[in-house]
Amino acid sequence: MERASLKKQNTEMDEEVPGINGLRLMREATAQKVWGMASAIDIYDCDPRKIRDAGEIRRFVVELCDLIQMKRFGETQVIHFGEDERVAGYSMVQLIETSLISAHFANQSNSVYLDVFSCKPYNPEEIKVFAEGYFGGSQSILHVTMRR
Repeated sequence: MERASLKKQNTEMDEEVPGINGLRLMREATAQKVWGMASAIDIYDCDPRKIRDAGEIRRFVVELCDLIQMKRFGETQVIHFGEDERVAGYSMVQLIETSLISAHFANQSNSVYLDVFSCKPYNPEEIKVFAEGYFGGSQSILHVTMRR
């Protein structure tokens, strides 16, 4: 999906979907001058091929940072580990100038556990929609915390 249509889709979602409203949260973070925003996104039933491919994970980070206008700092770290099959999979860490993006990709459940923390406000719903679409997830859950 092209970025322009994704942004249009997200804007429509923010206006129509009850619950977490990403644009409203972004405005609140700015108005309240919070120190940062932390989003935890759990994505279920993902495409096994994508979550097991380090190159796909690195590409996701580049596209995500471009989408939310965050500047990457250093190389994306993507490492596969886990002796226990329940938690085995890739883990990813990407420093950004305003903090950190990290994720764990659980092979057994085909789930992604994505965390975004930044002192620059962003639209967490936009990240949720993008990440779920990128990894082919069937559903996701978003939790947002304002860090003060």
